[in-house]
Amino acid sequence: MSTKIITEIVESLKDNFDENALQIIERTLYKALKDKEIIDVVKTQPQSNEEALVSFLAAKKIEGCSSRSIAFYQTTLQKMFSHITKIYYSVTTEDIRLYLSNYQDTNKVSKSTIDNMRRIISSFFSWLESEDYIVKSPARRIHKVKTPKLVKEVFSDESIELMRQNCKNPRDLAIIDLLYSTGIRVGELVRLDISDVDFSNKECIVFGKGDKQRKVYFDAKTKIHLQQYIETRKDNNPALFVSLLYPYNRLKVSGVEIALRKIGEHLEIGNVHPHKFRRTLATKAIDKGMPIEQVQHLLGHAKIDTTLEYAMVDDENVKISHKKYLG
Repeated sequence: MSTKIITEIVESLKDNFDENALQIIERTLYKALKDKEIIDVVKTQPQSNEEALVSFLAAKKIEGCSSRSIAFYQTTLQKMFSHITKIYYSVTTEDIRLYLSNYQDTNKVSKSTIDNMRRIISSFFSWLESEDYIVKSPARRIHKVKTPKLVKEVFSDESIELMRQNCKNPRDLAIIDLLYSTGIRVGELVRLDISDVDFSNKECIVFGKGDKQRKVYFDAKTKIHLQQYIETRKDNNPALFVSLLYPYNRLKVSGVEIALRKIGEHLEIGNVHPHKFRRTLATKAIDKGMPIEQVQHLLGHAKIDTTLEYAMVDDENVKISHKKYLG
């Protein structure tokens, strides 16, 4: 039993010590554990990569991660272990670096994709460390991948009005207004029920990532268009948005994306997708002086850095502010 434990400890330290140091550590451990009775308290430790992965995903589920995020974690880590065939407690920093480098070269993916993979792998090994399944995470010394800061487009006021005027049914008009007015995620939008909407106070309750609940607010125009859409409905589905044809099922994310893309193609407006409405709202709110902390709460972001990435502050407004405060 002691031999197995010593071997695992030495294996986990290979990335941090040279051969001479490892031999000293090994001899010291054998001397310290000689003739010692070791109670088997590690039977619950995962005995394979598959067991470790199952336990990790269960922990993420308890933490409130969405099923979509958990599936992404699972796919990413399974891919890693299909290339790094070592047991999890023997994986080194160099193994992970080499895997990420080869993956990028082979699949020609972006730096952002590689950094997302690094983040998930790091989360997995950090969890193993926190559970005392490994001594130290081999991903700790693999730093964030530097990615180019791209200026992401937002909708102009003219584009928003053109889309509103060219909606062929009340549902799509209500969707555009609600996305633009509240900045909610498309996943939050399709989960809304009619009962979640408080028309009197022009607000509604949405369930964000990790089922976190928050209030969002909409304007008078959105209220009118939502009510007009609901009045045209011929079904009893509790969902706020349903398909246009019988049996009028709850609208899915793909249904929203297809409807908006068709409107964009008809008007020759590029990249019309739900997330762009969210980014547009964040930019507009900051440009008009809303405190960044309030924008963060409005969008349901756990970290303010995420809010700053969404909001692309207009250069002309920066120039005006510079003249006002520093000129």
